[in-house]
Amino acid sequence: MHIIILGGGIGGVSMAYDMRALCTSKDGHKITVISDRSTFHFVPSNPWVGVNWRKREQIEVPLEKYLKKKNIDFIPVAAKKVHPDKNMVELIDGQSVEYDFLIIATGPRLAFEQIEGLGPHGGYTQSVCHVDHAEVAGAAWTEFKKNPGPIIVGAVQGASCFGPAYEHAFIMHRDLAKNEIRHKVPMTYVTSEPYIGHLGLGGVGDSKGMLESEMRQRDIKWICNAKVDKIEKGLMHVTEHDDLGNVKQSHQLPFSYSMMLPSFAGVDALMGITGLVNEKGFVIIDDYQRNPTYKNVFAIGVCVAIAPKEKTAVPVGIPKTGYMIESMVTATAHNIADICQNLEPTHKATWAAICLADMGNTGVAFVAVPQIPPRNVAWMKGGRWVHWGKVLFEWYFLRKVRKGTISPIYERYILRLLGIRKRQLEK
Repeated sequence: MHIIILGGGIGGVSMAYDMRALCTSKDGHKITVISDRSTFHFVPSNPWVGVNWRKREQIEVPLEKYLKKKNIDFIPVAAKKVHPDKNMVELIDGQSVEYDFLIIATGPRLAFEQIEGLGPHGGYTQSVCHVDHAEVAGAAWTEFKKNPGPIIVGAVQGASCFGPAYEHAFIMHRDLAKNEIRHKVPMTYVTSEPYIGHLGLGGVGDSKGMLESEMRQRDIKWICNAKVDKIEKGLMHVTEHDDLGNVKQSHQLPFSYSMMLPSFAGVDALMGITGLVNEKGFVIIDDYQRNPTYKNVFAIGVCVAIAPKEKTAVPVGIPKTGYMIESMVTATAHNIADICQNLEPTHKATWAAICLADMGNTGVAFVAVPQIPPRNVAWMKGGRWVHWGKVLFEWYFLRKVRKGTISPIYERYILRLLGIRKRQLEK
């Protein structure tokens, strides 16, 4: 069997190692990772790269030599088009690679083009969604500190990953305070969330009260239910709505520096494939991570289609946190291994959200089981231990990538750190 994993991020690399552990070369299973770049980078560290607390090379790992040690083939070429009817992936260099099973782990396309002036390439805002963008943000941050002014930070309408926006706001505050220039920098948090701490999850415990308090302590103002209309150089046009979706107020916000998370969409190689993806390009899956139309295609991570469970005045998406992605990986690996033995898939992912959010010198951790309310567990706590916990987790994860043993890293590290037993998440 030839198993192709499309994507070399947290989900893709974890998937490759788990799949190899269950489907060995000795049994005739070939595994190939296809990625649009030759390196893995640890996405949760991007907010640190954005203020130059990390260098790019500190959070990157060259993939080929570590995958090779596990007898996993690697093709560092972007996919041009997936052809599920032909069991084939077409690459941008003209290659075509056939598969018996395809696992899509591409992550999202960052849809900066949806808002005029958004994004680091041709726009006026920064991003920490990818290390390429975080590195550009870091260079802009260095220049900004030479001539500080107003900052706007947050997430636009349709965004589905709010944690990095909060992290980056708090980390920028910390860096400015350390350099004794925070008093020169008014900060405004602009978000499509209906309230601070919503996080795309309907809130977690007292996330609203806790995060509002943290923002007040740092003199960060906020605008919620916000739709970013357009961005000009040094000026953001924002429409604020009430909870019913009616226009409440229009804002013209000046800025000297801005980091705004974009909306996500499916990658180009998947767009428009009837039965495989929805209208936004996210992969449709069943309870076993398998596409209902193409039974030999599975998907994990941010590229998976999850419909919002509540209507909000301004559109927000649902985040997929690391623990959720890891549980998707584990379920997919076992289901494919079972199918290879002529068994039906039975393994399901644990739909729980677990996150460590850094705040510069402190942090907030939350657990939501299931991710959307009503919940069995809704837990949120903060403290300096979260900051150091995330620093150690970064080191631990990158070490595991180099060793070729990742899963179940969230279970082994974060659940133990938080004092939570796995069976509590599975009830």
